[in-house]
Amino acid sequence: MSSITLRFLAEPSTVNFGGKVHGGTVMKWIDEAGYACATSWAKRYCVTAFIGSIRFHRPIMIGDLVEVEARLAYTGNTSMNISVEVRSGDMKGGAMEKTTECLIVFVSVDSHGRPLPVEAYVPGTPGEMALAERAKAHLDASRAAGGTP
Repeated sequence: MSSITLRFLAEPSTVNFGGKVHGGTVMKWIDEAGYACATSWAKRYCVTAFIGSIRFHRPIMIGDLVEVEARLAYTGNTSMNISVEVRSGDMKGGAMEKTTECLIVFVSVDSHGRPLPVEAYVPGTPGEMALAERAKAHLDASRAAGGTP
């Protein structure tokens, strides 16, 4: 499976001091969706290796319906680069808006934590190819800046 979408309601237990969903909670949701996507692709346990370019576009309100979509963008030998987009909206209005997005890298590992190879992902549509190119460009830029993911 190269993508997964988690859906749930933003609960009052996730509130920050401003009355909205805490940014750390959103990052936890991103990691969980990314893990589900990576693990289903690798068919084994995976660990988070890098989270980059996280962008918060707008807050999530308590009671909103939240969607966290994780899509495989690019694979290395043992790593999976996953694009995650978070959307939310009031269920009465029906419109979902992008709230957060980022790129997250997972590595497939054995029971001792050693990296294991993953099946290569081959994008099939123009949108998937563009996403793969963006992910690769982001990784190349991060490596060039010394932040090797």
